[in-house]
Amino acid sequence: MKKVLIGFVLFLTAGFGWVGGAVAQSGGSHSGGGTKVPQQVMQHIFEEIKTPYKYGVVVPQPDNGRMVDSPTVFRKGGIWYMTYIIFDGKGYETWLSKSDNLLQWTSLGRIMSFTDNTWDATQKAGYVALIDTEWGGSYEPEKFGNNYWLSYLGGSEKGYEAGRLGIGIATTPNLTKSNEVSRLPKPVLSATDKDARWYDDQTIYKSLIIRDTARKTGYPFVMYYNAKGEKGDDKGNGFESIAMAVSDDMTHWKRAGDKPLITRNTGICGDAQIAKIGDVYVMFYFGAFWKPGAFERFACSYDLQNWTDWTGEDLISPTEPFDKTYAHKPWVIKWNGVVYHFYNAVGENGRVIALATSKDLGTKNKP
Repeated sequence: MKKVLIGFVLFLTAGFGWVGGAVAQSGGSHSGGGTKVPQQVMQHIFEEIKTPYKYGVVVPQPDNGRMVDSPTVFRKGGIWYMTYIIFDGKGYETWLSKSDNLLQWTSLGRIMSFTDNTWDATQKAGYVALIDTEWGGSYEPEKFGNNYWLSYLGGSEKGYEAGRLGIGIATTPNLTKSNEVSRLPKPVLSATDKDARWYDDQTIYKSLIIRDTARKTGYPFVMYYNAKGEKGDDKGNGFESIAMAVSDDMTHWKRAGDKPLITRNTGICGDAQIAKIGDVYVMFYFGAFWKPGAFERFACSYDLQNWTDWTGEDLISPTEPFDKTYAHKPWVIKWNGVVYHFYNAVGENGRVIALATSKDLGTKNKP
């Protein structure tokens, strides 16, 4: 932990320490048990992670009307890398870019491309797994079994998140080159699985895999994913919730629990990212349509399973021309005393990746 965080960490550990899990407050929900994260801690977390300064668009739309989505940021060999996905009207492919300063990004090319006659032929939206979750830490991805790992949203139907999607797993020996990754032949989680739950038996979307070093879940690997069930809200509309699966080996996964971790029972809660600040795990996620638009939120936990939902103001919401429609899908890091909050922005520049920061770094509102 960097020196700038020592005081904050001492407050968390001395004041509350390991006090068990947390249950979501009204508005968010979780399958019960545990003790909620105190409001005083939640407020201090908010003050630590907030990013009131919008720098602007950092990854614009490429040519031909293609759209950019879902950043994942990591560091390797002193260079920053970002995987992101591009939608071209047919489906998703996964791309890689690099940066020296987190502000200017250069595309390196595809790492997951369209294929023929596979379960994931037209949908391959990839997310790097096992990235260091320590707040202000290395942000390096961890190898397991001599490879780096990715999970991905996969499917074979054409269109924006079309069809009954599932979660695939891929590996690569090198995450810094635009080489095609190797994919398992079948999804590891699907809405058609025999053990599919009521909240994920329609389709499964984005996923995040982290290392549970302390085995608080009883397993070394934890996957957070958002999914939609056949059961709808009180108006009959399907809604997305955040759920959890666990694994011993990264290739065989089983669902944990029988209720979502985070849900509003309407609209969307999705795209979790985990950071560990002192003894507190922070889940960044986005909400949509349970109030107008799409916006960034967070929840906190002591055990990775029971979550206290923040009830205060949004971390990020639409305020600028480039994110006036949606501001969502977070990836948040702290580096050299500055918090960088990357997110998918939809507005006058189309669907792009934008950045907000904890300190004023100027503006770059145009691509």
